[in-house]
Parts: sequence; structure tokens; C-alpha cells
Amino acid sequence: MPLTGPLCRAARALIQWSREELARDSGVSVATIAALEIGREIPADDVLHKLQAAMEEGGAVFIPENGGGVGVRLRFNSREVRALGKWEGEGGHPGEDDV
Repeated sequence: MPLTGPLCRAARALIQWSREELARDSGVSVATIAALEIGREIPADDVLHKLQAAMEEGGAVFIPENGGGVGVRLRFNSREVRALGKWEGEGGHPGEDDV
């Protein structure tokens, strides 16, 4: 799935990164990121890969075309997964249901 300007903006918003933070973590210039996001330029595939890899490391998950379009979502980190597991077990054992 090729990274597009709108996907890049959406992923940055989800992981709450500025262009400067993405530039620092990807090794891609702020100017190149801005040009991609506003649709002025489509960087080379290796540059797109660096951007996507950095955002994935930051917690973005890119969703390929699946009939509903491409997208991006936020990945749970390991601490959040442990917390969810704890919360799921807080109610004790399920009781009998008369339904």
C-alpha cells in the first residue's frame, strides 16, 4: 500500500507527531514531508518506506484496501494491552444467567 499525503497526515495526527518529529525519526526532511502531505510531490518509494516505518514504530497501523478503502489506526502498546487484560478480569467469575 503506497503512503499518500492524506494517510501521512492522518497517521501523524493519531500518534500526535509534528512534521519535525517525523523528520527526526525517519531521516526525511520536513520540506519533503510537507510536499507529500499537500500533494505537491510524491517522493521515491524508499522515502515513503522510511516515513511509513517511522510512523509504524510510533504506533500507527496502516490498513490496506479492503473494500472500504485504505486507512490508518492507532496500535495499542504493550502496557495498554496488559491493562485491558486486567480490566477484563476485574468483574470476577461470571454467574449463572436466568435468561
